[in-house]
Amino acid sequence: MADTQQNQTASSGPAPTTAPADNLPPSQATDAVLVKSAQMPADAQKVEELDFNKLKGRPITVDDLYQGMKHMGFQASSMAEAIRIINDMREWKDPETGDGTTIFLGYTSNLISSGLRGVLRYLVEHKHVSAIVTTAGGVEEDFIKCLGDTYMSSFSADGANLRRQGLNRIGNLVVPNDNYCAFEDWVVPIMDKMLEEQVAAKAAGDTEFHWTPSKVIHRLGKEINDERSVYYWAYKNDIPVFCPALTDGSLGDMLYFHTFKSSPEQLRIDIVEDIRRINTMSVRAKRAGMIILGGGIVKHHIANACLMRNGAESAVYINTAQEFDGSDAGARPDEAVSWGKIKVGADAVKVYMEATACFPFIVANTFAKEP
Repeated sequence: MADTQQNQTASSGPAPTTAPADNLPPSQATDAVLVKSAQMPADAQKVEELDFNKLKGRPITVDDLYQGMKHMGFQASSMAEAIRIINDMREWKDPETGDGTTIFLGYTSNLISSGLRGVLRYLVEHKHVSAIVTTAGGVEEDFIKCLGDTYMSSFSADGANLRRQGLNRIGNLVVPNDNYCAFEDWVVPIMDKMLEEQVAAKAAGDTEFHWTPSKVIHRLGKEINDERSVYYWAYKNDIPVFCPALTDGSLGDMLYFHTFKSSPEQLRIDIVEDIRRINTMSVRAKRAGMIILGGGIVKHHIANACLMRNGAESAVYINTAQEFDGSDAGARPDEAVSWGKIKVGADAVKVYMEATACFPFIVANTFAKEP
């Protein structure tokens, strides 16, 4: 036994004399953490910080904020990229004809319900956009706000209690149901007149006469005769407003009720004429730009029109949707490139922000920058 122990001790050799000191980290850890960096390119942009100390002593302008935020990172930089792209849309001119970029503006109905409506109206009033695509709510809520007020509420307002009070919630806004009743009182006589014109055209053998969503909106913009209205200015400036889902809202309700009132002849609204119209605008454009607030039909309708020209040259998406579910709403611009809806090599950005929080800032640094 003693011999065995002695042999084992002898075979194990002398005790190591080079063991790492207890106060030094393992080399495996230092190799993992202290990886040597590659040299950054000479033109690499450094992150910059917004320093209000440098702006003291004078009023702070929107350009100050833009310049201070464009290299801040995250969505501040995406918002600044949207500003750059939109200004490029505005400045571009065709060298042969002098034509500018055909700018398609899309937005969802909630933005008309919100105070962002005033920003959208500004763009139309001053002819900064070439065409609009929106939803039924994006049309009717504009007229409804001419007839009655929308109010602030809360995202957590109890739905059952609101229902008992005849209040309709849109996020943290509420619209009294009386406003929709006022809308019905206003719009139904116009529908009556439109039907009379349709019947008269048919009786006169005018086979070319058609109502379309864009013609209906044009007519309603004329009838509202209110400078607070987006579509009043669209009518005045002859900017087409496309709404492929015109029946998906209160307008659809009114059209439904009107079918009972107007039987046997009914209003006929042709969506095919409008798809030809918007696609033709895209095909004939010298250059196409998209500014799309939100997702769904307004986003895809514009993108699909730009497919007809093998893609838009520039695009700005602003929405909070994610792409993991495969929806078009959440899709990034690069997905549209794969379909030919945005050109390969085009200027494009997606801003992951809710539009009321960023679009006024973007417009202040683009369309509204000059007097």
